[in-house]
Amino acid sequence: MPEAEAWVAIAFVLFLGLLVYLGAHRRVIGGIDARQARIKAELDEAVRLREEAQAVLAEYERKGREAENEAASIIAGATAEAERMAAEAKARMEDFVVRRTKMAETKIAQAEAQALADVRAAAADTAVAAAEKILAAAAKGKVAEDLLAKGIEDVRKKFN
Repeated sequence: MPEAEAWVAIAFVLFLGLLVYLGAHRRVIGGIDARQARIKAELDEAVRLREEAQAVLAEYERKGREAENEAASIIAGATAEAERMAAEAKARMEDFVVRRTKMAETKIAQAEAQALADVRAAAADTAVAAAEKILAAAAKGKVAEDLLAKGIEDVRKKFN
């Protein structure tokens, strides 16, 4: 009789033959092929997702650059607007100062004119009073009174 190892080898060969006869090798190969197909599909899906993620990342980077450019243009516009407003405010202030200065000069000129008119009126009144006294002392009677009245009236007309 052959030894136990030989029987084990014969039994193993018969077992393998039975597996081949029943088509177990096709099922194992089919399972391996199915697993290979599933892994390949997962890899393809991973590659597609990676490409999609890169496209999304590139889109967001582009949008980020656009947002930065837009923010820079907004800042530049705001700076220009602020400078324009500052220049406008300065011009308004200068105009205000010029108008106030002219108003003050006008008021001063009016006050000077009024003071001059007041001095002339006072001088006229004094001159009239002095002329009245001189003529009253120099001329007497009806002629003196008529002359005095006419002279006072002429002086008042000329000075006022």
